[in-house]
Amino acid sequence: MWTQDYDPFGSWPLSTLLAALPILTLMGLLASNRVPAWLAASAALATAFGAAVLGFHMPWAMAASAAGVGAVFALIRVVYLVVAAMFLYDLAVKTGRFEVMKASIARLSPDRRIQAVLVAFSFGSFLEGCAGFGAPVAIASAFLVGLGFRPLQAAVLALAADTVPVSWGSVGIPLTTLGAVSGLDVPALSVTTARLLTIATLGLPFWLAAIVAGPRRAFGAWPPLLAVGATYAAVQLLWSRFVAVELVSIASAIASLVAGVVVLRFWRPSETFRFEGEDEPEPEAAADPDFGTPAAKLSRREVARAWMPFALLTVVVMAWVTPAFPSLGTRSAKDVLDAAWSWKPEVGGLHKKVVRGAAVTGRETPTEADLEAAVLDVTPLSAVGTAVLVAAVVGGLLTGVGPREQGRIFLGTARRMKTAALAIVCMLALGFVTRYSGMDAVLGLAFTRTGPALYPIFGTLLGWLGTALTGSITSSNVLFGNLQRITATNLDLSPILMGAANTAGGAMGKMIAAASIVVAAAATGEGGREGEVLRAALRHSLAMVAGVAAVVWVAARFAPWIAAVPAG
Repeated sequence: MWTQDYDPFGSWPLSTLLAALPILTLMGLLASNRVPAWLAASAALATAFGAAVLGFHMPWAMAASAAGVGAVFALIRVVYLVVAAMFLYDLAVKTGRFEVMKASIARLSPDRRIQAVLVAFSFGSFLEGCAGFGAPVAIASAFLVGLGFRPLQAAVLALAADTVPVSWGSVGIPLTTLGAVSGLDVPALSVTTARLLTIATLGLPFWLAAIVAGPRRAFGAWPPLLAVGATYAAVQLLWSRFVAVELVSIASAIASLVAGVVVLRFWRPSETFRFEGEDEPEPEAAADPDFGTPAAKLSRREVARAWMPFALLTVVVMAWVTPAFPSLGTRSAKDVLDAAWSWKPEVGGLHKKVVRGAAVTGRETPTEADLEAAVLDVTPLSAVGTAVLVAAVVGGLLTGVGPREQGRIFLGTARRMKTAALAIVCMLALGFVTRYSGMDAVLGLAFTRTGPALYPIFGTLLGWLGTALTGSITSSNVLFGNLQRITATNLDLSPILMGAANTAGGAMGKMIAAASIVVAAAATGEGGREGEVLRAALRHSLAMVAGVAAVVWVAARFAPWIAAVPAG
């Protein structure tokens, strides 16, 4: 047994600096734009290993096992999903369906501000609700490049849009996980998170438009942007309050897209924003309600066929994670496949050998719950990546792409993503080493020293930091969810509020997570320029989390009703 030591030097500033060294190494090398992402991630992983073993006195075999568990998690849960999502996109491109998809969006509005919001926010949020992880950033950014957006701009738009919906991503896993690790009421956490993010949700379409056209020109398209943001926020609030946590992002995304389309049927901007050097669209094309142009008429059937693989994706993913057939009882297709074939061995020498300290658990005497589990989760059949792959293959067959051609396209996709996959594996291995060594907790404990007046702000930043470090808001909630509850109770703050703040702040950290940066760069053809993507995204992430932190502070000091009361 090995107990995590959160202050090995007897000086919390020095211990915190050592704990931060791996992430500083990663971000510094990426920002330099002189080191490939996979090499930066490898260097950061080596730094984390050295800090864990030499600084925090973690046995080297445990550190190596932790890195291995992270690598397997990355391959099954993230790399597989991202490659499957890009394969779905590549199939659409190879069959020519993507051109019809682009035309359908362009005919809704030729205005670049509106296109960015519909694709990155509404469509991206839908993908986040279905699959999560890197899928929305990969597909939305590639879609924007196909529409004519600059690669760097497309990457930043997709990253900025993939913030608010992440709180309910992958059918609500971040919040249900937070409830499991903290013992807090999940519906109350969901409602509180929706309330904290209301202003951010309303403003996000305008923020994206400002990235495209600048702050002043963003408001030139205010009717559809307001309709998208307000509808999304309203459905997000109502669905989290009266329905369930699982489908919040999916329902909100679909409703916002419908609202935007309806407004565009009756309103057009007085001045259509186009990129410099682009020709103005012909008036007949911009006003045609059937997505057609005088030269090339698109029927509704053609548009429906082009979008069919993504509609199929919705059906498959929903069937994957929810009990769809009475014969399955309370089990989903994912549960059935998981039971049919999976391999979940305990990692000897690591499983329940790492003991979390009292500073994190709040218990002087460790219990079974304070032992870190370490299980290899090798479940390729039930992984969400398989659901996306099934949707891609079936959609390809229905659009006339045979198995042999699909195999060729898939191999091309895998080859294109290989360096990004290596970077993601190293980054997730890094995240697991910092988790099992307790270095993430050291960073979190540093924030808890701020006191009740400032902790609502720093508690929100803690969630932001956790997601930026691990690449997953779910992992951030696992790391800091219980710590938020303990600290909030000790400081006489609402545990529900601070648990939701960890989620809301974490959503804003998703856009600068190293794995997200690598996926965005790879999907837009900007591999090797991850540093530029990171620098461009960082200022947006900082501004967004500052806004959310301000809302949490106001809620803690002046608006306690924002924290929902658990039922019963």
